[in-house]
Amino acid sequence: MDENINLTILNEIGKATRMGLSSITFVSEKVEDETMKQDLSTQYAEYGKILDKVNTQFEKYGEIPDEEPLMDKMMSWTGVQMNTLKDSSNSHIAELMIQGNLMGVIESQKLLNHSPKMEPVIKDILNDFITLQNNNIEKMKTYL
Repeated sequence: MDENINLTILNEIGKATRMGLSSITFVSEKVEDETMKQDLSTQYAEYGKILDKVNTQFEKYGEIPDEEPLMDKMMSWTGVQMNTLKDSSNSHIAELMIQGNLMGVIESQKLLNHSPKMEPVIKDILNDFITLQNNNIEKMKTYL
């Protein structure tokens, strides 16, 4: 197997997962609805499980995952602040979360479709990540 493609995919899943965790952290500050907060908390925990799987694979390769650049984190926080300045309704926050998850599904599906030589365990993690994002989209649709 091409170790390089597996590490690349793990890094992409790791970055997307950390972005999901950051987004939930930033947006949760704006949510007043307890049910939505609980749904976001559940999503956060599920992202954490995916990240644990990614980190376990990095350990097997004896590698350290790429860190999300500080600028990306700052831009994500700023984006949430700007997008919720005038509208922090459940519907608007759900829309933002759906958009983020949808971008993740698209990028993850591209990785899946264009990396036939990835290890089965990496493919399973990627499929779990796609499933998580699709489930998040369906849950957030209830708030539109």
